[in-house]
Amino acid sequence: MARSKNGEAIGERGCSPSAVRKLRRLIRVALKRNDLDVWRRGRAVLEYVEGRRVVEIAEGLQVTRGSVNRWLQWYEAMGVAGLLTATPPGPARKLSDGQRTELTMLIEEGPRVAGYSSGVWTGPMIGDVIAHRFGVRYHKHHVPRLLHELGFSVQRPRRRLARADAKAQATWLREKLPAIKKKLPHLAAS
Repeated sequence: MARSKNGEAIGERGCSPSAVRKLRRLIRVALKRNDLDVWRRGRAVLEYVEGRRVVEIAEGLQVTRGSVNRWLQWYEAMGVAGLLTATPPGPARKLSDGQRTELTMLIEEGPRVAGYSSGVWTGPMIGDVIAHRFGVRYHKHHVPRLLHELGFSVQRPRRRLARADAKAQATWLREKLPAIKKKLPHLAAS
């Protein structure tokens, strides 16, 4: 890999006519997609290649000089691909695709088939099934995320008093609440 000269952030390879064409194409595509981050990075690099100073570029794009310098480094190291927004890969999945499919089928069959007496799944129950079936432990806060990734929605029951009078509640909602809202103007809008 050719290195740039002292005082220059981008070497000859990054300033070649073909590299500049790729850079201009990146800027056009980012503008069409409304991807401001990629557009700004591409614009900064192009302006640098065209001879503007880092300080001027940073002022014009309203970013820090450090950001412009970082973008120039990314461009020098990886070319146009270094300016694209990428999602960090994160850790590897604990369950393989096959295991996830098997878990989906288990959940769809219901908790009774899995050996539970309840007819409704709970997060801890699913965590136990995963641990016993696949030997993998998930934190209790991650089980709902996993369910969402598998296409399930987490349902939470409403809390109601066991001895609540349904007729009295309906009367209160129909008669007393509207009367309260009339007295308090800030509640009438809700």
